[in-house]
Amino acid sequence: MPSPLKPTVIPARLQAGDAVRVIAPSCSRTFVMEFDNTQWVNERFDAMGLKLEFGEHVDENDDFDSSSIPSRVADLHAAFADASVAGIISVIGGFNSNELLPYLDWELIAANPKVFCGYSDFTALANAVHAKTGLVTYIGAHWSSFGMRDHFEPTGQWFRAATHEHAWSIEHATEFTDDLWFMDQDNRSVNASSGPWILNEGAATGMVIGGNLGTLRLLQGTEFMPSLDGAVLFVEDDGAADVHEFARSLASLLQIPGAEKIRGLAIGRFQLESSITRSLLEQVIAKHPILQDLPVVANLDFGHTSPMFTIPIGGYATLSTSDDAVQLRFAHARNQLS
Repeated sequence: MPSPLKPTVIPARLQAGDAVRVIAPSCSRTFVMEFDNTQWVNERFDAMGLKLEFGEHVDENDDFDSSSIPSRVADLHAAFADASVAGIISVIGGFNSNELLPYLDWELIAANPKVFCGYSDFTALANAVHAKTGLVTYIGAHWSSFGMRDHFEPTGQWFRAATHEHAWSIEHATEFTDDLWFMDQDNRSVNASSGPWILNEGAATGMVIGGNLGTLRLLQGTEFMPSLDGAVLFVEDDGAADVHEFARSLASLLQIPGAEKIRGLAIGRFQLESSITRSLLEQVIAKHPILQDLPVVANLDFGHTSPMFTIPIGGYATLSTSDDAVQLRFAHARNQLS
């Protein structure tokens, strides 16, 4: 069953001089250091006035390009317990952050609210932390994401808005990248974006829940799954998920208690490798009576392509369509949306 609702806790906004602790809850830092792009990471955090620190175990590496559960838990706990740390960000994603959930000290996390951000496999942590503590967490750029030399913005702008401001609106990008940028910063491929796809017209306001669909599904049936009652659901999947995998994952999520009360569905841009077209997605959405009277939009700027906006898990979103356009605004509290 989904975890019972906790009172929403909004972390303090980041500001110049704050320390951000980098942890590796999935893959280790060594996984990304073969292509060392830290110059641009450091430049961007310096420009925000933020000081980077690293967890003690971020470079431990095993046969799974990760480290032991005790090492990863220790770094996460240390980051929350350290009063000098204002924010926590993941190195990169991976496949195993959900291994940590039974061993986390929820009282420690709840007593030390702070910015907590990452995406992809981090979805398990972001949603579980919110479900267990009420803390607003973030699905957004990893530490390693900031190493993209070119075509990085507006990813950084959206990260700054989410972690520095109380409310922000999304202006949809006109182009995107979906390449192995970290391997060759000098030869990049840029694609024109067709903009948001309006699959169902409408408007909705609700609590933001979601992230990577395949990872969010790992929480189903556990105490770590947040309630979908009244949520605007944001989901995306990576290039390994074709239309069949996406369709059955979505169907599974829509069958959990509370899903019948979601208020809207927002789908991130699919990677080119997935071969999921608008036509295929329209057919997937049309299968579900539960979605027919809700606003459903897709091809949004979040997920595994770039740029990606940052979403506040446990915060709020207003999603609306009019005149073939999509308006999207986020806030940490419902009364901040206006």
